[in-house]
Amino acid sequence: MQHKRIFFQGPCGRLQGLYRPFSKPHAAVVVCHPHPQFGGTMNNKVVYWMARAFESLDCTVLRFNFRGVEQSEGHWDEGAGEAEDAAAALNWLHAENPDVPLWLAGFSFGCYAGLKAARHDKRVEQLFAVAPAVNLWDFSFMQGDARPLTVVAGTSDKIVPYTAIAAATRLQHGAQLHTINGAGHFFPEHRHELATALLADVVPSY
Repeated sequence: MQHKRIFFQGPCGRLQGLYRPFSKPHAAVVVCHPHPQFGGTMNNKVVYWMARAFESLDCTVLRFNFRGVEQSEGHWDEGAGEAEDAAAALNWLHAENPDVPLWLAGFSFGCYAGLKAARHDKRVEQLFAVAPAVNLWDFSFMQGDARPLTVVAGTSDKIVPYTAIAAATRLQHGAQLHTINGAGHFFPEHRHELATALLADVVPSY
């Protein structure tokens, strides 16, 4: 099956997405992109690499643009509305794949919006955060969440300090930190290590 360009209903209008279905998926994954005010879209390279990593495990993947990005309707809403967009993406993907494990993944700001959407959504079984912007956004809403959380961080990240991510991960029960030495925020020379780290805690299906 090929990638499908789709639109689905969000809380403030239609949201643009890119959907890759599988006939017998291992899981269904929503991937959230980085900060829209700084050029983040669903076609961001890191988001693309994350999606391809999940697709390599036969996971159905939905990437989408937050409100106001490219062909998605609406306007930037300081993170609150973007979390609602992520919740709408989870609802849409689950409706398309009702009998498949539901996962949530995000990159940078996308971790904030995505994890906030998934925090009280018990359908979401596993969480993934690449370079979560813990120094720029308040992730305290995650306190008490014990679901499996894979965290990937580079030691040379100049946007989100590695030490901040490591400290936040230690406070999160159920979280596993995977460190990529020398990697910056966008992992330009470490895409294969990123994919390996992202999938390190995934239980294979047989």
